[in-house]
Amino acid sequence: MSKAVFIDRDGTLNEEVNYLNDPAKFALIKGSLEALKMLTKDGFRIILVTNQAGLSKGKITLEQLEAIHSRMQRILLRNGIALATEEIFFCPHKSEDNCECRKPNVKNFKDAQKRFGIDAEKSYVIGDKTSDIEAGKRGGFKTILVKTGYGGSDAKFAAIPSHVAKDLLDAAKFIIARGAKTND
Repeated sequence: MSKAVFIDRDGTLNEEVNYLNDPAKFALIKGSLEALKMLTKDGFRIILVTNQAGLSKGKITLEQLEAIHSRMQRILLRNGIALATEEIFFCPHKSEDNCECRKPNVKNFKDAQKRFGIDAEKSYVIGDKTSDIEAGKRGGFKTILVKTGYGGSDAKFAAIPSHVAKDLLDAAKFIIARGAKTND
């Protein structure tokens, strides 16, 4: 079984843009590249899990979403980080659709776990919303709330994260330091 870090996209990996639908507006949060490099070097599989209700609300098309993810993948690859399309999971539904894949539900997490043989006890969920943290808790993962993006201000769920970090880089440093202590 392998270890993974499930990362939310908007507000965690890249700057929060309400219903991002233009690839040109995709911008990584400072330190995100370094964080991903650290995590992959430490043996973590990076998996993106993102709610994209803008699809069902008509604020973004599937083609625009694919173009955004393609741009993101090119940026990451130019910096030595390979994120395959099968490592990107998204939910196109609105919260009122009550689907199984929209965070805080865990279908996308469980699908990734099964596909890649991921051990929940060795893995983390990192996000900027309480729905990310709630999903991580429901899935049996350790959770980290980052203070970028919404920084937990959505307060939709009372889930308490395992750790709170300034940003993705701070979260990566925490994960790696914690692993080093566990391996001693």
